[in-house]
Order: sequence, then C-alpha cells, then structure tokens
Amino acid sequence: AAPARVATGTGGCSRAVGAAAAAMFADGAAGSADVGSLWRRARSARREAKSCQTGPVASAEAAVQTGTKREAGVQTEQGAGPAQGPPHQGPADAARLLSFLRRVEDAVIKELSKNCRSHAFDGFEVNWTHQNETVLCLHTLSYSEAQQRKLQVTGVSWNATGAVVACSYGRLDDGDWSTEKSYVCTWNLDRRGLNPQRPDLVVDVPSSVLCLAFHPSQPSLIAGGLFSGEVVVWDTSRTEDTLILRTGMTDDTHTDPVYQQVNWLPDGKHRNHFQLLSASTDGKILVWREERDGRLVLAEGFALVAQQIPRSIRLKKLVWGETAVGVTSLSFSRFDPRVFVVGTEGGFALKCSTAAGTEALRQPGSSVPLRAPAELAFSPHGGPVYSVSCSPFHRQVLNLFLSCGTDGHVHLHSMLQAQPLVSVQLSKKYLFCVRWSPVRPLVFAAASGEGKGVHDTYLCFKGEVQLFDFEKSTQKAAVSMKQSTGESPVYCLEFNVKQPQLLAAGDATGAVKVWQLSSDFTEQGPREMKHLEQLASEVTD
Repeated sequence: AAPARVATGTGGCSRAVGAAAAAMFADGAAGSADVGSLWRRARSARREAKSCQTGPVASAEAAVQTGTKREAGVQTEQGAGPAQGPPHQGPADAARLLSFLRRVEDAVIKELSKNCRSHAFDGFEVNWTHQNETVLCLHTLSYSEAQQRKLQVTGVSWNATGAVVACSYGRLDDGDWSTEKSYVCTWNLDRRGLNPQRPDLVVDVPSSVLCLAFHPSQPSLIAGGLFSGEVVVWDTSRTEDTLILRTGMTDDTHTDPVYQQVNWLPDGKHRNHFQLLSASTDGKILVWREERDGRLVLAEGFALVAQQIPRSIRLKKLVWGETAVGVTSLSFSRFDPRVFVVGTEGGFALKCSTAAGTEALRQPGSSVPLRAPAELAFSPHGGPVYSVSCSPFHRQVLNLFLSCGTDGHVHLHSMLQAQPLVSVQLSKKYLFCVRWSPVRPLVFAAASGEGKGVHDTYLCFKGEVQLFDFEKSTQKAAVSMKQSTGESPVYCLEFNVKQPQLLAAGDATGAVKVWQLSSDFTEQGPREMKHLEQLASEVTD
C-alpha cells in the first residue's frame, strides 16, 4: 500500500484528520510474501562455486589431432595396361589338375601312411632360441687369511634358498691337522655389493674342517665334520657364538677324521626334526640327535667290518677279518631313506641299509649297539673311492649311483648287481668328487687333480671340473673347465638345487669358483629319461 501522508496544522483540523485516519486504518493479519533471489539463480546456472575465486575452466577432448583421415591400400595408381598376375585358370586347366590328382592319389596316401608309422622324428623338438654352449665363471670366492696360510677348500654347500654358498677350509696334504686353526666362510650371491674376496661370515674353528652341509630347510644352519672326529653345528644367523651343537670328545666320537661326509637325516620319530649322520675312516657311521643342553648324543650307529662284508665279488686285495673298513664317502637314496651307498678306502662301494639288524662284530666302546649295514659289495676301483652319488631321479631309476676314485674312472652302477653298467676313464688324474646333475638325468660333474689324494703321498697337478653327458658321449667329457691358473687339484663340488645352472667347486688354492652352466646342461631332453631307464634295465645275471 502507498505510505500514509501526514499534514501538520492547528485546532480542529488536526483532530478531524486524526479521526479520519483512525477510521481508515485498523490492525489485521495478512499472508506472507516470498521474493526469490535472482542473483543466486543466475550464479547456479553458471555453476559458480562460492569457494572458487576463478572463473570456469573450459576443456575439450579429442581422439586425434587431425580433422580428416584417408586410407589407401597402395601407393601407386593402377596402370592402364593388362593386370600382372597369374593367368586365369579356365575349365580346361581345372580338368587337367583333377586328372593329375586322381593319378597320384594312391601313391600319396601310401607314403603318408608310411610316415605315420615311422619313428624317425620321435622326440624331435624345434628350438627357436639360441643355445649358449659356453660355461662361464661367475665368481671366484676366496678368504685372504686362509690363502695366506695355504689352507685348502675341503667342502662346499648351498643353503636351502640357493642364494648362499659356504666352504670349509683345512689342509688335506700335510701339517698338524688336529691343532691347526681353520675357517668356515659364507657368501650371499644375491646380496648387492658382493665382494668375492670378503666373505659375509667367517667362523673360526680350532680344528681342520673337512666337510660341511647346510640344513635342508633352515638356511642358517651348517653342520661340519672335523679332523678331531667331532661333529658340530653352527647357526650363521647369530652375531656372536655361532656354535650351537657339538658331539664333544666322548667314547662315541669318531676316532679318525670325519672325511667327506655329514648328512642331515629326517627324524622318523619326530616330524620336522632332523638328525645328523657322520662317516669316518674309523669304519663307523653314526647318527646323532640333539639334546637341549647343546650336545649331540649318539642315537644309533653302524660299523663296517671286513668279515661282515658280503662276498658277492672277488675282492683279492681285501684281508678278511675283524678289521674296520674305512669310509671315505656316503650317499643316500632319494626315494628310500633306509638305503645308502658308501665308498671305502679299499676301493669298493657298498650298498647299505639302516634297517639292518645284525650286530657288528666290532663294538669299540659305544654307548649303543652298532649294527652291520652292508648288503652288497660292488666291483672295485683301482684305488680308494673318494666319492659316490645316488641318482636323484624317479623311482624307476632310483637304483643307479655313480662312484669315482684315484684310478680316474667313473662307474655307473645299479644297486641290483655287482658289476658296473658303464665304466669310463674320465681322465688319467685322480677324481676326488662326483655329483649327479639335479635336472639332467644323463649329466654329472667330476672334480679332478693329478697325483696326490687325501691319503697318498704324490703331488697334485692340473685340477679341472669336468662335465660329462651320456647323451653326447660315453667315453669323454663334454666340457672341461680349468679351475685355477696354477697346478692344484679340485677337491669338492656341488650343484645348486634351487638354481641348477650354478655349480660351485673348491680347490687346493683356497678358492671357490661358481660356474654358470649353459642350457645344454640344464634343459632335459624329451627322451633323456627313457635313455637312463634303458641303462638301468641293463642288469646282467
């Protein structure tokens, strides 16, 4: 409504105006009115945010940067001349082709049938990748203090992960073995900044360490055999006092050095527990169990006595009687935990069993009865057997094993007969170690050195690592790798089960070389297992 006008005057005029105004205006309730904001509506339409101080940002998407495109199948214009190409085949050509196919149909079908029955290309596989035929030396590992003291590498082992290699140092030729300090060293090959001349861990040992073995599932545990006859266990994860278990010097301890062999064995009574087996030239094979006070105590044992060795072959050099048969090496079957093979100083290998029940004739003051484990004696080498290796392949060929010795021969044996299936003179040098490839059924590696062995008095020269492949030849090595520039033997070697292209070998110079094998030695052929099975089946009466 328009605002009321108020006039000013005197007397009755003023009162009359007041009365009239009172009559015109009175109190009343009227409905509310709502007027919308045009400013907010306009701002919302422009999508303006109150918190944004800038204007709207324009954007656009485009799949290509060009506005037009063109496709062409050829770059030249079609000529005006006649088209270049095969002539059009008319009905006459088709008739001649049909006549020809009918004439040769029988002959083609006959030849195709012959091809189907042929075995000329059985097992043939096309390999489109380039095969590297070389064997490379990846690392030369050493410990300067051990080399300065002219200590030798007596054993090598890979841990459960395949990343760490360990070696034991000692002396196999001369010196006061029982009191001379030695070492166990480890290198992690996967560690960034690896220094081959500086081990990741060095364990000082008061006696010469002659063999060692990593635990099969715990990567930090290493077992070692000493010249003193003791068996010890180190935990490399400890920063101080790595020695956690030891046999001590008791009536049960070996009286001769623990050469070549310590093994971790599954404990049949306790799941996921392991026992330790040790073998020595005193003729005893002992199994140790762990006690809570850090001691290894004798659980069971075996003794090899000449009189109790089966006379399945003519062992002219063996003097029968109650004399100990020195054990130089040992290997367990991968499929029957009761069966194992030992090599002896007398030059022959023996098939043995932990299930043997006959007591040994010789019981040298042991706390538990010792048993006679030998079941079969094999044809001897021309000298001590320094190494044996059982086949790691499936059950049909589990009866095979390799042996080598100072006569330079490698024997391939079946556990079912005394005579070897194959006897190969790998070299005129001593063979100190032989190992079956974990992935190639027909491949093995051997460590050689001229002259002196562990128990002999001749010099050693020209140590080599030799790879043998039965698929290529049964008479000579496929590859020979020079281990060192000097004239020194190779005493030990081990394949890496987790990384089968790696092979570690230790020599008398105190060095460990890690060799990388080519695919020729790591990829199994399609008929390779069948070939090995044929060798295993060649058992004579």
